[in-house]
Amino acid sequence: MKTVRLATRSSPLALWQAEHVADLLRAAHPGLEVTLVRTDTLGDRRLDVPISEIGGKGVFATEVQRLVLDGDADAAVHSAKDLPAVTGEGLALAAVPERGDPRDALVGATLDGLAAGATVATGSQRRRVQLATLRPDLVFTELRGNMATRLGKVPAGGAIVVAAVALQRLGWADRIDEVLGADLLIPQVGQAALAVEGRAGDAETAVLLAAVEHGPSRTRVDVERAFLAELGGDCDLPAGAHATLDGDRVHVQALLAGDDGTVHVEEAVGPAADGESLARGLAQDLRTLATA
Repeated sequence: MKTVRLATRSSPLALWQAEHVADLLRAAHPGLEVTLVRTDTLGDRRLDVPISEIGGKGVFATEVQRLVLDGDADAAVHSAKDLPAVTGEGLALAAVPERGDPRDALVGATLDGLAAGATVATGSQRRRVQLATLRPDLVFTELRGNMATRLGKVPAGGAIVVAAVALQRLGWADRIDEVLGADLLIPQVGQAALAVEGRAGDAETAVLLAAVEHGPSRTRVDVERAFLAELGGDCDLPAGAHATLDGDRVHVQALLAGDDGTVHVEEAVGPAADGESLARGLAQDLRTLATA
């Protein structure tokens, strides 16, 4: 049987994700050999500057994708939140496995437990604008690095904000002081979902990868990515979207902040089959509100 080579970043969390997909593939195709092809990306190497200054989402994806495009790997495993909203030329989003917990988490203190004027570390504009609306007294500082590095940067008397799923997957869930509801802090597009990309036109690999697809998770991710694609946005944009399913209905809640930091939130409910259209409509409405 064919060997599948999965390209991945070399960080502990990225390796967990790639091994998880490898295990799903082996379970779906007994006897299939799956190997990992590791690389470091620009985002992994340049920890001294904010992501927005070195290229946005692509800094965690481009070099991994290049391994697939050059034939050095058959597919790539990404955090869906790290992918540009539009799939690049020559690639195909082949599968989205079952999604994890999309919520954000505080480490160091609970939101109510933070003293007035406390420092919160996060590199995400989306997190900053929402937390500033909830707690205008908070002071924010930059946060970069792998999860172990971030846990070592909890400000004195303050907190860091990270994806809850990252700590859950690495076995560090006990470090979480508070998981923030998705209606309180709307998550980043694709947060907690994995995205498996293959080469466009590679039908043999596509059939193998399709076995790890989780339909409801794919629908939710596609809806959220449609929102971001309509905005033409990137991870440095103060925007977020969260889609949930109830049978054949989808509920989408989305946010976009204006230049003055004002957070605008809209939501829509409709048939799941129309989810991407609903998300694009929300993006258009929010762009109008944010630029008024």
